[in-house]
Order: sequence, then structure tokens, then C-alpha cells
Amino acid sequence: MQGIVDSLISTVTGILSPHGPAVAGAAKSYAPGDFSVHFFLQLAVILLACRVVGWAGKKFLGQPQVVGEMIAGVVLGPSLLGLFFPDLQLAIFPKETRNVLYAGAQLGVGLYMFMVGLTLRLDHFQSKAKSAGAVSAAGIAAPFLLAALITPWLLGIDGLFTPGISQANAMLFMGACIALTAFPMLARIINERGLANSSLGTLSLTAGAFDDATSWCVLAIVLATFGGGSGVAILAIGGAVIYAAFMLIWGRKLLAPLGRIVEAQGEMSVTILAITMMLFCMSAFVMDAIGIHAIFGGFLLGACMPRGKFVEELKLKVEPLAVVLLLPMFFTYSGLNTRMDMVNSPELLLIAFGVLAVSILAKFGACWAAARLSGEDNRTALGIGALMNSRGLMELIIINIGLQKGIIGPTLFSMLVLMAIVTTMMAGPVFELVYGRKARASGELDQLDGALAGTAA
Repeated sequence: MQGIVDSLISTVTGILSPHGPAVAGAAKSYAPGDFSVHFFLQLAVILLACRVVGWAGKKFLGQPQVVGEMIAGVVLGPSLLGLFFPDLQLAIFPKETRNVLYAGAQLGVGLYMFMVGLTLRLDHFQSKAKSAGAVSAAGIAAPFLLAALITPWLLGIDGLFTPGISQANAMLFMGACIALTAFPMLARIINERGLANSSLGTLSLTAGAFDDATSWCVLAIVLATFGGGSGVAILAIGGAVIYAAFMLIWGRKLLAPLGRIVEAQGEMSVTILAITMMLFCMSAFVMDAIGIHAIFGGFLLGACMPRGKFVEELKLKVEPLAVVLLLPMFFTYSGLNTRMDMVNSPELLLIAFGVLAVSILAKFGACWAAARLSGEDNRTALGIGALMNSRGLMELIIINIGLQKGIIGPTLFSMLVLMAIVTTMMAGPVFELVYGRKARASGELDQLDGALAGTAA
């Protein structure tokens, strides 16, 4: 009897241990069943953390749910859970299982951006094309200009960049990091603030999309000089231009029959839903395969999809699952690679604040000025600047690539993480201060609580 009890205890305590054959000197490897066990546990923990932290952020800090989810991802990583309970954190999120979580994260953020593309008001874009182009250009030019000014100084500080990196590559990488707008984060904030159907929201989303695409193209150029070859940059930039042109010129016409079928049937059939999801996966695959990112494939397809009943049915069937279940994996995966304890001296903290100040000036200031010069009123221009200044976890993705490819060191990585979190947490409160409160008081926008409640549901 004691042997049975001991065997049961051993089995239960070893649930999260690897059960596969020994490989590469390790005692055990992870079997397929181990990945499944960890995945469902990870997903449950992620959902709990995102709901709790999101609720706390909304109640005590006035932050939208998405910012709480971003912080929850960092909380579950080595910065907090791994710092105080390292064994527990490693048991729940072992390195060997993160590839599975990564795939789920890409599905979540790609599907969410597909939903965002469905709400893009092309009529607003056409009416605001001049302003969107000016804001996008300023949001790219100013960061690269200021990056060119501060990069020689940063290169003189040991440990920030990898030894031997050229000044040109360091400048391009810093410019891409500062120019980046957290496209998924921006989209989620716009939705939660009730701006999805507004011209300001469309302008900000369009400019943010161009800025992010440019940043990824610049990163592709930098990576090409680090052993990837010129083909990396050519495929990324050329492929993105060709695919975007095809979708914008012919995509809407080719996809229009799907909308007519849904209108005729009065609902979206399972067959139409399956075709739509297949098209989403292929679009995400194309953009991911050429070296840009899956989210742009999802967003671009969504922007070209038929409107009307088709969008209503698709959002009803897909959006809750994407927002509540899948998207949080994206935030957690990035948080698992984030360390907040690397900036550990007054000198480094001062440098971090300098990078933060330059980033805010380059993005918030430049986008505000461009919007004003394009004819937008001051309140709208300030709102655009506040939204465009958000970096979010797209920043974490690009700097993780920089760290893994040997472009930057762990210290600069941590400084850029700090910049990403601060600028993202600024976005909502600053937007409300300069635009949202007056717009809600005048009835231009719905009340914030109602907008948030509708999104959370």
C-alpha cells in the first residue's frame, strides 16, 4: 500500500517534469504530452494574471485593459515572478515550451490585428490622407535624426552596443526603436477609448502602420549586414510593397463576393468563416515569411475585407476569442524575455531617462507638429501625438531581436524596455488630458467606462 501511495505522490509531483527520452546529456526531454500539459496551465495562469492586473490597472491607475495585460506579461516573467519564485516560474514556463507559446502568441496578435483592420474606415483615411502621410513621415524622420545625434554618445559607453558594431548600424537600429509605434497596442487603446470609427483613430492607426512597417524594413537592412545577406532586406521590403499593392488594388474586388454571399444569406455560414480564416492564415504567412511580421498580413487583409453584414458576423464569431483567450499570450511571451533589474546604477539610470526623453520628443513632439502643419486643430494634434508615442510590446519584440542577433547588450535592452513601458503607460492618461475629456464632455466620444465595458465583454 505504501508503494502505491509513494508512486502516486511521485506521479503527481512530476506532472510538470519532462517525460521524454534523454537527449544531449539531459536526464529527460519534453514529450509531446508535456508540451500540452504546460500549454494549458500557462494559458490558465496568463488569463488569470491578465484579468487581475488589468482590473487593478483600470481601477487604481486609470489604464485600459491592454496596458494591464502588458504589465501582466512582465509580472509573469523573470522581472517579478521569476525574481521571487524562480522555481515556480521555471516550472510553469520552462524554456523548452516557449516555442509553443510563441506560435500561440503570433496567432493571437495576428488575429486581433485582422479584427482591427475590419474596423478601418477607408473613407476617413482618404479624407485624412494628407495628415496621415505628414504624421507618418514626421514619426519616422525625427526619430532617425535624433538617433543619429545620440548614437555616437551611446557607442562610447561600454556594454550598450555589441563591440565592433558600426555607427551606421547602431544608428539605424536606434532609429527603428524610437520610430516604432506599438501598432497592436495602439489599436487596442483606440478601440477601448471609443475611437475605432473616428477620423483621429483612423489617422493614428494608418500613420502607426506605416511607421512600424518602416521600422521593420530598417531592421531587415541591419540584420542583412549581420550575416543575413542582402536577400533578407530585398525580400522584406520588395515583398511587402508588392503584396500591399496587390491587396489594395485588387484585394477588395476579389474578396467582395464573400460579402455578397453573407448579405444574401443573412448570416455567415461555417464555410464562409473557414474560407475567411484560411485567407487570414495565408496573409499572415506571407508577411511573416518575407521577414516583416504576421500582424501586418492580418491587418492588411482585414482592411480589404467586405464591410457591412460580413464584418458584423465575423466580429461576433471571432473577436471575443481573439481578445480574451489568444491575445494575452502575445504579451506574456514578450514579458518572459524582459528583465527590469538591469539598470542598476545612477549613471545608467540617467542614460535611461535621456533615451526616454529623446524618444518622447522624437515621437510625441514630431507627430504633434506634423498634424498641426497639416491643418489639424491643436487638441486633435496633441491626441495624435499622445497615441503615436506608445511603443508597447512591439518595441520589446524588436529589441529582443536586437539582443539575440548581437546588436545591443543587455543594459541598453533594459533601458529600451523601460522606455517602452513608460511611453505606453503615458498614452492613455495623456490622451485623456489633451483630447478625451473634452471630447466626451461635448459628446464627440462615448463615455470611457461604457467603451471599456463594451470591449471587455
